[in-house]
Amino acid sequence: MSIRIAPSILSANFAALGEDVAKVEQAGAQLLHVDVMDGHFVPNITIGPPVVKSLRKFTKLPLDVHLMITDPDQYIPAFADAGANMLTVHAEATVHLDRTLNLIRSYNLGVGVSINPATPLSAVEHALGLADLLLIMSVNPGFGGQKFIPYTLDKIRRARQIIEEQNYRCVIEVDGGIDTGNLPDVVKAGAEILVAGSAIFHAPDPGRKLKEMLEMAAPLSYHSRYV
Repeated sequence: MSIRIAPSILSANFAALGEDVAKVEQAGAQLLHVDVMDGHFVPNITIGPPVVKSLRKFTKLPLDVHLMITDPDQYIPAFADAGANMLTVHAEATVHLDRTLNLIRSYNLGVGVSINPATPLSAVEHALGLADLLLIMSVNPGFGGQKFIPYTLDKIRRARQIIEEQNYRCVIEVDGGIDTGNLPDVVKAGAEILVAGSAIFHAPDPGRKLKEMLEMAAPLSYHSRYV
């Protein structure tokens, strides 16, 4: 499977969001990562369904919507209606993870589950068969521009092993502090989708930076069975 890079609009210029999205779309982005924060589950407030609905109108790229919010079940219908293609919820934010993942599936959306850096894989291991995507946070969520946490590489490797042993279909996405310096290590550990925000949108030319990262990722892959 080719490695995909998901530009995170959290680091884009919201005064010119359409222009920034167009730059990465033209440069070869295959999906957009949309960070939703409620100021409760994480110490920041970002966007809600109206922005997702606006994005849906001017891009054909799949919208990978990451819900960093408390009680995500309450908002799943609204984000589905706004045009999300994938909804990812945090295991730490829901009491009944099985129910929440099945609720997302009932809206014919891609199903994602995420864990924070210090949360063990055991928190989601039994739910991976329900998911299309496992999002491993490589920073503590809430803010862009943070440094990658090195010990999360071991978690990526272990997740890859579990997925292959159980023959699960879910892909591994990694989000937080990814740039050209650590991209090879993250891919070799087992990641298939890399979320990059500040590395792309804070570059002088976001489109060119995305192309650079895609070219770097193209010849790489994780070492199957087992890393």
